[in-house]
Parts: sequence; structure tokens; C-alpha cells
Amino acid sequence: MSLDVSWTESNHPDDETLAILLAEQLETLIRTALLERGKAVLALAGGRTPFPVYRQLAQARLDWTKVYLVATDERWVSSDHPARNSREMRSAFAAAEGIHVLDLVPSTAEQPADAQTAETALAGVSEPFDAVLLGMGGDGHFASLFPGAAALAAGLDPASPHAALQLDPVPLPPEAPYPRISLTLARLMHTRRLFLVATGESKRSVLDRAQAQCDAPDLPVSVLLHRTPVPVEIHWSP
Repeated sequence: MSLDVSWTESNHPDDETLAILLAEQLETLIRTALLERGKAVLALAGGRTPFPVYRQLAQARLDWTKVYLVATDERWVSSDHPARNSREMRSAFAAAEGIHVLDLVPSTAEQPADAQTAETALAGVSEPFDAVLLGMGGDGHFASLFPGAAALAAGLDPASPHAALQLDPVPLPPEAPYPRISLTLARLMHTRRLFLVATGESKRSVLDRAQAQCDAPDLPVSVLLHRTPVPVEIHWSP
């Protein structure tokens, strides 16, 4: 059943404007969290679209030693692998001296994939996230909640007791043929603010479909838009 929660949309003229304005919003949220709670915890998407936001945000003058980041999903690869989201996140926030990046996957990733490392890491930040920033694929997935994944229903269950699950796209994409660990919708919507970032006309079409379709399991982002109790703040640029 839909909660009929509204979303907001901010349409930007280009990617650079989107990155600057969204980074400013995240900086304000972090400052508020540090003032009110003494630390800030953000869950951030991987992928190409959000990283200009992170590089812009990393320039802010903040006490980064009290800021904790966790990827919304991770590939089951070693910590030095170029496909590792946490590795790319550390690189994007290189200017943010002292920032903490939590790992969802063991550093070697030699054993079979499982969500235990992620569950342990997330247990240490059990309070609501101060912000979640999600990207979206052309198939409507967010985090690693892919259409057709065997554990998709569990991952999209808003009442799930799990903070993270193994959710593998079917088939595994040739450019990144690795098992995935993903935060669940239940954990992602346990947040004070929820952002969804997308660029390009093709993803605009996906967003339009998701807004029109209520809880369509073949379009996971529609479940995000219609089931989360936190209004989704959409940022899009052509």
C-alpha cells in the first residue's frame, strides 16, 4: 500500500550547478548535525553522477573527524580494487582530513559474499542517517536493489529487520561482474533527509514512470518514491 508521501523536485540547468547546490545543502545538514548531535552520518551512493557533489562538499571547512560516511552499496572486491565504492569515496573526500569511511565488505573479500561485515559496521551507526544520497540506474535500481535480483523483495521490504543484504544483479553486468552488498530500503529510509540524484533525459523518463507507477517491483525506484515515510528530494539535470 502506498503511503502517498509527496516528493520534491529541483531541476538544475547542468551537472555543475547540481553539484554545487546539493553540496551546499549537505554542508548545512552536516553543520546542523555536528551542532545538535556531535557527529554526522551520511549514506552515499557510488556511480559517476554523485561524485562531483562529494568533491565539492569535501572543500567545506568542517570538523571532518566527526563525520562518518557509508556507501549505500558495495561490490565484493578487495579494498584496493578500482570497483570498490569505499575506495572511490575516500578519494573524492581526500581534502576532508580525518573523515571516517565505513566498509561494508572485508578488505580482502576472499571468502564467499555475505552481509555480516556490513551489518556489523551499520550496527555502530544505528541512529537515523543525517542524510542519504541515492543515484538511480536506467533500469530503475538504486543502491544495489536491482530488478530481478533474487533478494529484491527482502531488500525492498520497509519492515525488514536487516540493514544490509547480498543482492546481485541478474545477470551480473560485464563492466562490474561482482556480487553486491546493499543497504536495504528499511535502513535507507531510516534517515532525516533523503536525496535522489539523476542526470540525463533517459533517467528523466525513468523518474516519470516511477512517479506514475505505485510500488512497481520491476521498477525499484517507484517503491522508494511511494513507500518511504521520508519525502524524497529529487535533484535532476539534463
